[in-house]
Amino acid sequence: MTEEEFALLAAGAALGALSDDDQRAYRQALADHPQWASIADEDADTAAALAGLAREVLPPPEIRDEILARIDAASPDVHLENMAAPAEDGPTDGRDDPRRTGGSGRRWGRRGWFALAASLVLLIGVGTATVMVVQQTSQPAGIVALNRIEGAPDAQHASGHVQGGGPATLHWSVSIGKAVLVTGAMPEISRQQTFELWYMRGTAAIPAGTFDATGDSTSALLKPGMQPGDVIGVTVEQAGGSPNGRPTTDPILTIPTS
Repeated sequence: MTEEEFALLAAGAALGALSDDDQRAYRQALADHPQWASIADEDADTAAALAGLAREVLPPPEIRDEILARIDAASPDVHLENMAAPAEDGPTDGRDDPRRTGGSGRRWGRRGWFALAASLVLLIGVGTATVMVVQQTSQPAGIVALNRIEGAPDAQHASGHVQGGGPATLHWSVSIGKAVLVTGAMPEISRQQTFELWYMRGTAAIPAGTFDATGDSTSALLKPGMQPGDVIGVTVEQAGGSPNGRPTTDPILTIPTS
């Protein structure tokens, strides 16, 4: 078995797509060529990473037979009865049969075509996973944090109403250490102003970040530092936030957390 043939089997093994015979051939090749272990490890790591990005779905038991049937239909020159069978002997005049080699000098049986299909599935999965990761990282920080909070076992929320605007809800989780304010419509302010968040703790007001309203709904991630019993406040400040680290206007929203 060549290293290329092993790589095809390794892709199929990572996806659990090998027959019993191919699985034995795969293990024997791995024992005979321990230097190929890195190929198998890389495919296994890729498959594991993909599994962690999607919910578990058991493939239909007939999917292997369906793939093999399609391979047979697409490759009428291949007549091997099982995936583990060795490739047929080529022409004896020193030249490879172009129907089996595609001009590359290598014969393909059903094993090769099936493992190639598994490899393509693996590669497609990598592409899909990349898209998922890119989509997730392109989301606003407030949305990403809100999704994490909502999935936490200690997720909590409290609501209030913005003066001159709509409803607002604070979501937080102590275990995750994050808090997100979700607001409806906010009052109009000038370009030289911004909304600033505060942790109101007794007589102290601790800056918790600034945000701009975006349409009918805004998700603002608060800076770390929330403590039990804090009241979350929002004021209108000059662009960039309060110059002295304290509210310069009366709050347009307060939400007690206890």
